[in-house]
Amino acid sequence: MRLSELLCDTGLKYDKSYADIEISGIEYDSRKVKDGSLFVCLEGESANGHDYALSAQQNGAAAIIAARPTDSTLPHILSDDTRRTMFDISSAWFGHPEKKLKFIGVTGTNGKTSTVYYIKNILDMLGKKTGLIGTVANMIGDRTLLSSATTPEPYQLFSLLCQMVQEQTEYVVMEVSSHSIVQKRVCGITFDTAVFTNLTQDHLDYHKTMDNYRRAKFKLFENAKTAVINIDDDSGSMLSEQFENKKYTYSTIYNSADFVAKDIKQKPSGISFLAVTKGGIGKVSIASTGMFTVYNALAAIGAVCALGFDFAQFAGGGLALDAVPGRAQVISGNRPYTVMVDYAHTPDALENILTTVKNCARGRIITVFGCGGDRDRLKRPIMGQIAAGNSSYVIVTSDNPRSEPPMDIINQILPGVKKQKTPYIAIENRADAIRHAVEMAQPDDFIVIAGKGHEKYQILNTGVIDFDDVQTALDIMEELGK
Repeated sequence: MRLSELLCDTGLKYDKSYADIEISGIEYDSRKVKDGSLFVCLEGESANGHDYALSAQQNGAAAIIAARPTDSTLPHILSDDTRRTMFDISSAWFGHPEKKLKFIGVTGTNGKTSTVYYIKNILDMLGKKTGLIGTVANMIGDRTLLSSATTPEPYQLFSLLCQMVQEQTEYVVMEVSSHSIVQKRVCGITFDTAVFTNLTQDHLDYHKTMDNYRRAKFKLFENAKTAVINIDDDSGSMLSEQFENKKYTYSTIYNSADFVAKDIKQKPSGISFLAVTKGGIGKVSIASTGMFTVYNALAAIGAVCALGFDFAQFAGGGLALDAVPGRAQVISGNRPYTVMVDYAHTPDALENILTTVKNCARGRIITVFGCGGDRDRLKRPIMGQIAAGNSSYVIVTSDNPRSEPPMDIINQILPGVKKQKTPYIAIENRADAIRHAVEMAQPDDFIVIAGKGHEKYQILNTGVIDFDDVQTALDIMEELGK
């Protein structure tokens, strides 16, 4: 594609002698540049693309998009906002697929993954071919693709959207992270509906304050035709007051909401409730437990109705939703104790899952968890106190330590654990920690393995290794014969 074709909708001014430069691809990582690439200088948390322009040139780049001159001698196209430009040219490269799809965006601290899965599940039931973009996986209809980020960078995002268009996908439901909103990865997408789940402490290493974090989440709704909002959450209630377009609300508390859960019944293997809506009442059952599951299901029902579907079409005779991998996923089968794997990696999420387990556990609650490295350090002792305050026994272990020594992270968690009188042990190796939990399990005990959920890897300071909480626990249970 010629450079002029790529830039035609950006409004950028450039030397017209550059117009016929042939571009072979778009890159923001100089290490991936090939002959003919257009290199876009993006500013990140730890690196600035402007510092790698010469490296991009040496690797074969044909031109540079930058906010300022660089040490490269290649043709430069200057942009005041290279992230917005990255979005625009990525869209142009793939033929503007976002104009041919209907979008549902889900944002919030917790519940995004489950909510997008439930939305896709319902749209599938309605016979609509649906794409999914999220943390666990990307999907086109029944086909599953690997996911490398909750919300991909624009070039990867548009590549995926282009595939969806080619495969005649009608709807796209996607998790939208606060990072992606700030970094303008979805800035030009108009969402047919946007869902707000909740806001609790997370990502303060990036956003610095809760107000910044909240503003980032709310920005998604500037590009939304309709909104579906959890008004039981304080930030959700605030958003509901601010949102000017058509909105739908959901709640387990307020009967005034558009979608309300009543007659909630939960057990270790799942939960059910009556969804009371203006379009009728229907029983909903989900193969996961916990109040958070109720909220996620209500959000999904609200989102599908916000798209114009009648509640009676998909839930009038009852609605059954499958469990989501790594989200309150019970894996123990017919054993006399229960083992659940959950992605809870924030204080609120950990408290939610443990409170849920307390409501249905008959024996001890044994919690295995850690905290991620190179992430919000403030939450570590908080999560330690939550784990100890809601468990019978706590095993503090490694999560994804990244560049940090695992024991340093564990030692920052332990002061919170020690504020309670709960017995605990620190075991650095995660597999050994899970083994210890299974070894000590007695009939009616409930083991919660929290933090990594669906992930099939562990990020260490020596690199990435294969590691799957679900498979590790299953292998240990089989090996021990219990």
